[in-house]
Amino acid sequence: METAQDYYRGHGRMTAPGANAAAFKNLPHDIASLTQIIQGVLIHRDIAPWLYSLKLPPERYDIANIRPVAAMLSEIQSRDARPLGDAREPAGRMPCVCWHFSTMLAAILREHDVPARARCGFGAYFNPGRCEDHWVAEYWNAEQKRWILVDAQLDSIQRGAFKPDFDTLDVPRDRFILAGDAWQMCRAGKADPNRFGLSFLKEQGMWWIAGNLIRDLAALNRMEMLPWDVWGMMPRPTDQISDENARLFDRVAELTLAGDAALPELRAIYEDARLRVPQVVFNASRQRDETLELNS
Repeated sequence: METAQDYYRGHGRMTAPGANAAAFKNLPHDIASLTQIIQGVLIHRDIAPWLYSLKLPPERYDIANIRPVAAMLSEIQSRDARPLGDAREPAGRMPCVCWHFSTMLAAILREHDVPARARCGFGAYFNPGRCEDHWVAEYWNAEQKRWILVDAQLDSIQRGAFKPDFDTLDVPRDRFILAGDAWQMCRAGKADPNRFGLSFLKEQGMWWIAGNLIRDLAALNRMEMLPWDVWGMMPRPTDQISDENARLFDRVAELTLAGDAALPELRAIYEDARLRVPQVVFNASRQRDETLELNS
C-alpha cells in the first residue's frame, strides 16, 4: 500500500522538472542551502521595488504567471545558463511570488527522494493583526518523524524587514495558518474571517479562505496552482456561501488537516468535479481563461 511519504516523493504534473532535471542533480540536500539557492534565482515581484530597489517592466512582472517548474527552470536558465547554485543579482532573478519559492523547493526535494509538498494558507508574520495570503513548503523529516513547514521566500533582507520571531526553516503552525485551520477557526467563531486575505488588494473574508482551501486540496493532490487561479466552486467576493457548500468545505478542511492516514480520502474527495483542477482555469491576475500547459 502506498504511504503518504511514498506519494509525496513523487512529482505531480507541476513539479516535474522534465528535460531540465539536470539542473537539480548536483544541488545540496540540506534545507538551509536549498532555500538560499532558490532565493538566489527567484525574486518576489511585489517586494522587489520595496526591498531590492528593482522596478520591473510589465513583461517581467507577468513572468510570475509561469506554472510548471520545468518552465520556471527554462526561464531562469534562458537569462543565465550558470548552475542554480550560482546566485544571480536581483535583476537577473526570475520575478515570481511566494508560490514559486514553495513549489520549487518541493520539486527539488522530490527529485532528491524527500517527501515534500507546497501548502496554501496565510502568514501571520507580515502585517500585525492580519493573516496574509501565502504559500510555504512542507517536507517530511525522517529523523524527527514529522512534517516541517519551510518559508523558502524569506531571505536575510526580508527577514530583516519582517522580523519573524521564529526559525523560517521550521515555521510554527500558529504563524503559518493552513487554509483548513483558517476555515475551521472562522467557522467556529474563534477568528475573524476579515483578518484573512491580502491587505494590499483590500480583499479578505470567508470567500478568500474557501478559495485557498481548494488550492491547498489541489496541492495535496500534487496539483499546485497559482494563487490567483480560479476554478470549480471557489466563491467570488460577492457570493454568499450556501450551507451545502459550507458543509463540503468543512469536510475538505477536515481532510487537509487529518494527517497521513487520511490520504486515500483526500485523494477521493479531490475527484469531485467542483474541486478538481480542470483543463481550463480562470487566471484572475490576467483576467482570462487559460488552458493548462502541463508536463506529462
